[in-house]
Amino acid sequence: MSHLLWQKSSFSGPDDGNNCLELAVGAGDVRHLRESDDPGVILTTSAVKLQAFLLAAKAGEFDHLV
Repeated sequence: MSHLLWQKSSFSGPDDGNNCLELAVGAGDVRHLRESDDPGVILTTSAVKLQAFLLAAKAGEFDHLV
């Protein structure tokens, strides 16, 4: 996966060091996520599933877990 182009979250400022979420677009519908302080651990999913997760998180569907 070294060929992937990782994009840092726009919420990560220059002073955040390595505490950033990064996203890379794979072939077709594949999306990869990693945390910059542990780049060897990569979560792979589809664009549709990632969108569903983000919409649910924004809607507060996981607030009871915190």
